[in-house]
Amino acid sequence: MTERDAYAERPGGPRIAYRTRGPAGGEPLLLIAGLGYDLTSWPEPLVDGFAARGFLVVRHDNRDAGCSDRIAAPPPGRLRQLLSRPRPDAYTLADMAGDAVAVLDALGIARAHLVGMSLGGMIAQTVAARHPDRTATLTSIFSTTGARGTGGPALSTVARMVRPPSRTAEQAAERHLAMLDHIGGPGHPYDPARERAWTAGLWARTGGTHTGAPVARQIDAIRASGDRTAELRRITAPTLVVHGDTDRMVHPGGGRATAAAIPGARYVEIPGMGHHLAPGLLDRLVDLATGLAHTAPASGG
Repeated sequence: MTERDAYAERPGGPRIAYRTRGPAGGEPLLLIAGLGYDLTSWPEPLVDGFAARGFLVVRHDNRDAGCSDRIAAPPPGRLRQLLSRPRPDAYTLADMAGDAVAVLDALGIARAHLVGMSLGGMIAQTVAARHPDRTATLTSIFSTTGARGTGGPALSTVARMVRPPSRTAEQAAERHLAMLDHIGGPGHPYDPARERAWTAGLWARTGGTHTGAPVARQIDAIRASGDRTAELRRITAPTLVVHGDTDRMVHPGGGRATAAAIPGARYVEIPGMGHHLAPGLLDRLVDLATGLAHTAPASGG
């Protein structure tokens, strides 16, 4: 399927690339990707699964990812990264939530179901907390609250994250597969061919500019936003929190803390699931998010 990028313009802010799939009159469902990932990181069977359920599926590239604008600011230096001290000019999750809302505005969508993974889960939580009128339901997948000591990566994962950026598409593919060997859940294996194809497509789409400084600035946004537990308590949208019990990127405690902070949230912990949307999980994730969406339909804008 060939899809073209469209762009949402933010006055004084970055251009945000997005794509849509599904019936034009369908319930709007916004997928928000994770750290350094672009809109193609959502597996095609999952996107198609939502579209087949009648959703108008919207995906966008976060700022500093995919084909959205890069931010013209230096990344945090190594010392700041080691000390978890964000730069004073760092953008925040609230800024990234504003980008997501700008995409809805560009499409004339009043309210949408939000589904976010990892960093995207944090952004979706922030949209739900700060823009309740734009949020029909919230599904947060392997994400966390920002509270210190909660939901952090394993030390073995951190060691793999601090490597210099890949210099070739082949190196990027090898590193991606090695990371999935580490953070992917043992009960839900990934498809190496699909992952290689996705990595090659991402490299071609971004010219290899999806790592390094852009990712460091996105990590800085998480740190600059701090502990969001009090903010999450303001969320009123029906909420589902999904996490794997073997996640080495975001400890399952982060998912449990998210569900505990959001009034009435349902928590689902999946045995054998790590920090990856593996093929064997996709139907269940579509079912879970669809079931939640049916409890509180969006207006369709």
